[in-house]
Amino acid sequence: MPSGKGCVKLMYKIAVMGDRDSVMGFKALGLDVVPVSDEQEARTKLHRMAKEDYAVIYITEQLASVITQDIDRYKDSVTPAVILIPGKSGTLGLGSSALKSAVERAVGADIL
Repeated sequence: MPSGKGCVKLMYKIAVMGDRDSVMGFKALGLDVVPVSDEQEARTKLHRMAKEDYAVIYITEQLASVITQDIDRYKDSVTPAVILIPGKSGTLGLGSSALKSAVERAVGADIL
């Protein structure tokens, strides 16, 4: 990529948000870890990260289940991509359900 005047280098970030025990391991992978302890803190941090340079925000399914309306604001946005992952207590099936819904919107039919 050429450098110099007029060339803008934009670095996107990736974060993992959820309860402390579920997200701290992702720090070893170089991801930004955002432990939250309550619903309001999760909402505030999600919207702050969406305004910053976060391209992907992973959220534990347990946390996502209590802030669904906030997450839905970003489902048709290019960035950030909000992806649900299982937490320390296992999956709730929300991540696969969200993926199925996104594929149906994109393709126009249930292919999964």
